[in-house]
Amino acid sequence: MKRIAFKMKLKPGNEEEYKRRHDELWPELYELLKSKGLQAYSIFLDRQTLDLFGVLNIKDEWALDELAAEDVMKKWWDYMKDLMEVNADNSPVSIPLEEVFYLP
Repeated sequence: MKRIAFKMKLKPGNEEEYKRRHDELWPELYELLKSKGLQAYSIFLDRQTLDLFGVLNIKDEWALDELAAEDVMKKWWDYMKDLMEVNADNSPVSIPLEEVFYLP
């Protein structure tokens, strides 16, 4: 199992809406993420900087690349683009983080 961490950026004033949309995660997106092997996926918010920190476990890291081709993933990105910094395809700007310590 591979643990992956990354950060994204929320636009000011969207903290509560970002949480609300994730609290109401679409069932079809949930099923897609689980089918690709994502486990223990969390997103944390630093309210001072508006940085979002994602952490997840996945068996096969290549499965993350497959998500970008899925229609429901693209639909989710379009739905979220007004709340956060995004790339040209509306995927979140996501910066990988290096693990420097882990206590199992």
